Amino acid sequence: MPQATRLGTDALTDSSVPVIGVCATCDPRIDDDSRTRAQNIIRMTAAVLAERVQMPDGKAVPVVYSDVLIDGEPQADIVARQFKAAGVNIIVCVPDTWAFPQLSLISLVQQFPDDTPLNLTCGNSGPKPGVVFVHAASGAISQYGRLVHINVGSWPDTGMEPQMTDSTADDLVDWAYAAVARQALKGRRVVIFGHDSMGMETALAHVIPTRKILGLEITRLDMKLLADMLSKGAYDQAELTELRAWVDASIGDRLELRDEADSARFNQSLAMYLIIRDMMADLNAVGGGFMSQLEWGSDHRGTPLPVADAMESLFNSTFDHNGAKAPLPYATEADVQGLLTMLAFTYLTGGAPPLFMDFRKVWEPWEIGRLAGELGVEIAGDELWAQRGFVDGDNSGSASFDWAAAPGASVEEIMGGVSMPLADEFYFPGGGNSVTFVTPGGIEGIAGRMAYSALSNTFSMIWDEAVTVDLPAALSEAVCNASTPTWPHTFVTPKYATMAEYKQFAPANHFHMTWGLPPARLEYWLDLANVLSATPWEARPGFIEGVDRPMPLLYVLNGGETQTKLLLAGR
Repeated sequence: MPQATRLGTDALTDSSVPVIGVCATCDPRIDDDSRTRAQNIIRMTAAVLAERVQMPDGKAVPVVYSDVLIDGEPQADIVARQFKAAGVNIIVCVPDTWAFPQLSLISLVQQFPDDTPLNLTCGNSGPKPGVVFVHAASGAISQYGRLVHINVGSWPDTGMEPQMTDSTADDLVDWAYAAVARQALKGRRVVIFGHDSMGMETALAHVIPTRKILGLEITRLDMKLLADMLSKGAYDQAELTELRAWVDASIGDRLELRDEADSARFNQSLAMYLIIRDMMADLNAVGGGFMSQLEWGSDHRGTPLPVADAMESLFNSTFDHNGAKAPLPYATEADVQGLLTMLAFTYLTGGAPPLFMDFRKVWEPWEIGRLAGELGVEIAGDELWAQRGFVDGDNSGSASFDWAAAPGASVEEIMGGVSMPLADEFYFPGGGNSVTFVTPGGIEGIAGRMAYSALSNTFSMIWDEAVTVDLPAALSEAVCNASTPTWPHTFVTPKYATMAEYKQFAPANHFHMTWGLPPARLEYWLDLANVLSATPWEARPGFIEGVDRPMPLLYVLNGGETQTKLLLAGR
């Protein structure tokens, strides 16, 4: 009599880590050498991906490959079983010959969910044209409404081990990071303490859309739980001592404390980091947020408690008192849409630290020029900030320590630029310490922000390439003093947006930046997550070759990118 099998918990694989499967279709009529060459291309492609794609904690993304060439339906079934047994949820096909689409690739992909990321990468070969198959398969798949990205690259027409060009590999790696970010976040959860973010509709936890569109779950906890755990001392006191000693050694007298009461409040802020870190680990959370204002630290009807700035900065940084760690995107003011933005950016870069900022003071060229004149600061006129202006990104929490120095700086260099002044007692009567620094210029990346629309039930990403800029010391000080000098400051100049456009099209009062994120990589993710790409900058072309990803054929056939994404959102 058949028996049910009880599953155990030993040696369970981590289902949150995506698995990339590499395969190839083939023509059953070709010679053995061509078949061997096709198998070699599979192996070499898998090696490229295994070497270059990683999770935010630095661990390699598993890459498997099958050298069973998919000539027809029987081989498609074999590879599907192989991939399913290995947990594959991202498919890369690297055809080097003609094949019959429905008999091969379509028979394979139809055995996987419709939203499984699918990439076809090929050389531009004449002798046995895999590129012809790619166009045939892309057309067939796009016509029935499934998204597929193609990468028509280059590798030698002849030879048994043809190496793909660097640009072909780069394009594939960008797509793979987008696919990994998409699949790694599906089914995961974030933990939000508190309710609506200071009443900001632009930061609400849109629970059902976030669940259905992005696949993320939002675990909501009351701040009373954290207050109770803090009061009960529900943390490792010895570790708190170690953390405080590390901060003292790293910051020194730049940690502003007037008395033992201030010191005790700062210790509470550090204890919050330990409590929430452990809670998020218990819940396998990939990110979080903390409401703070008003109930936690600003409402005199209750008992105001210390600010969470140090805690939030520690989460977003690539290190803490225990050494190197993965950044855990964390949003001040429980800004969930900001958190979603930072999560995407961090996964797309394999662990670059996210920066959370107020979209604070926009300095147009004429205004910064006038201030420089008042201060007697000479301007050459060719400075980027003088020509285009900049935004003073400035917020009391969530600023990753890493942004106090250039990418690649040591922990000592980073922390040498950080100060922790006392929090503004008017806004934060619960006390505690802020985090402050001025980000150095020359850091290139993407600055952007997610937004949600109830009209279309879609998320959008408003974004631009951007770079941080340095100001002369006197001018930098004056700019910081024009907003809140005791908070972090990052001076951001977008590449295409004018300051007039930037001021008008900001989707919220917060925006976010990360370094090391190519535009194409972000665009691939926006496709896979069905998030609208919003770049309403008059100066930005619709497509920049070598920068943007090519538009998927699915979009061309359905009236354009935005139109197609809206159609997909509505079905």
